[in-house]
Amino acid sequence: MKKISKRQFFRSGLLSLKDAVSGFNPAEGITNKLFDLGGVNKTHAEGPGKFSMESPWYEATSKGALCLICPNECVLREGGEGICRTHVVKDDKFYTIAYGNPCSVHSDPIEKKPLFHFLPASKSFSIATAGCNLSCLNCQNWEISQRSPKDTSNLDMFPEQVVRQAVKAGCKSIAFTYTEPVAFYEYVFDTSRLARDRGLKNLFISNGYINERPLRSLCKYLDAANIDLKSFSAETYSKLNGGSLKPILNSLEILKEEGVWLEITNLVIPGYNDNMTMIAEMCEWLAANGFEDNPLHFSRFHPLYKLDSLESTPLETLERARDIALKAGIRYVYLGNVPGSSAQNTHCPDCNKVIIERQGFTILSKNMNGNACGFCNAEIAGVWE
Repeated sequence: MKKISKRQFFRSGLLSLKDAVSGFNPAEGITNKLFDLGGVNKTHAEGPGKFSMESPWYEATSKGALCLICPNECVLREGGEGICRTHVVKDDKFYTIAYGNPCSVHSDPIEKKPLFHFLPASKSFSIATAGCNLSCLNCQNWEISQRSPKDTSNLDMFPEQVVRQAVKAGCKSIAFTYTEPVAFYEYVFDTSRLARDRGLKNLFISNGYINERPLRSLCKYLDAANIDLKSFSAETYSKLNGGSLKPILNSLEILKEEGVWLEITNLVIPGYNDNMTMIAEMCEWLAANGFEDNPLHFSRFHPLYKLDSLESTPLETLERARDIALKAGIRYVYLGNVPGSSAQNTHCPDCNKVIIERQGFTILSKNMNGNACGFCNAEIAGVWE
């Protein structure tokens, strides 16, 4: 059997599409009537193809269609596509071409997202299409994130099919992950709305590079998010990621304001964002802005993509970053990509005893009474059941 890397996602046991997309109402936001159950596949004959959907998230300008989804603010003329590679203009109409065509589908432990304080030990039905609105030099999934849906091997899986498969797989949630869900926003929105109706939770695993209005619209259907706060420097964001810092900080504040459970990841890359002064500034900003109870995951970098000549992050660097975060007042701080580290366990911030012991993505033991510490009964922030 051919071995595959852990960046190549498994695709198995998925049913063929039987339902159809039907109707579109820009005034409502995305789609009006999503599915005509049992009907034939209906597409916009004038659109780019079967997996395209006309999107309302644009503004007509004299220079072309201004995309309103993310801070890149791409302006597209006829035949052009955005930085994300998933939005195009055809016949003067603005489309997503990342709708119903995921390139990666898998059932994952929720801890893999990582979400440590949201329905622990549950499974999450995880999907992604090709595309991303950033261009990170260290991207671990560049084979799909830095490509167009036209150039990847995709499944035929519209929103109703995603929800049905998630239920069938016994998952409690659907995670939009692996690449960047902002790039397939319309697909995320419609799937999330259907999932909410079926009692599933929706997880947004994202770089947070999204404008306020589409994010607030999506928050109506989101339950949890992990945002990759890549650094605390506008200069580093530009150099390393091809983006900017302020929109991500805005997204963090919006998600918290909208009541979405939030965890934050910071991948520590040698020579780019491992400056302890910068890390201290980031942690102090988080604590000062009400994120002290939102878990912070410092993740270890391994050489990948355009940074394959760098060394892996020294463990001592991660431990220093964790100490800084704890001293700044962040109550739950974890280390990721460090197998066997005790910093993957959850400690009660009051009595400091281990209340959740983890090994990789597996929970070995849990000592909690509902949402409280099983030893001292202190409340532990999160969504536990």
